Amino acid sequence: MEISDLRRRVRETTERARRLAAERRTRNDEAVREYETFLAEIGVPLLRQVVNILRADGFMFSLFTPGGSVRIMSDRSRDDYIELALDSTGPQPQLVGHASSRRGSRVTSSETAIGSGGSIRDLTEEDVLGYVLKELEPFVER
Repeated sequence: MEISDLRRRVRETTERARRLAAERRTRNDEAVREYETFLAEIGVPLLRQVVNILRADGFMFSLFTPGGSVRIMSDRSRDDYIELALDSTGPQPQLVGHASSRRGSRVTSSETAIGSGGSIRDLTEEDVLGYVLKELEPFVER
């Protein structure tokens, strides 16, 4: 292979990688802004209401807002929780739900993308509530 062809292809690859990285950073920055708005307007208020309803019905859960996420956790076990967080590691940033539950010595956890794969600003309370209610079942069936 000619050195000039090799050099051209290597340079094209590095330029494409830099361009894609810059585009990804721009998408991630926008997603972080959308996610902060989502937390303030939908995520935290909705999960706060869920926690209040659970407490009124005798299920002891608390709301936590650790850096960049919102979590409801059982007061009985720190392994029993449902959390919403931004995942910006993939090609498109997305809202991800993490759930964990303990049964005896076994801890089960799952991770689920929430929504239809669109922008975070397109998420509705129904999208989030549907996920939370589904993941809440193991905690309230006991």
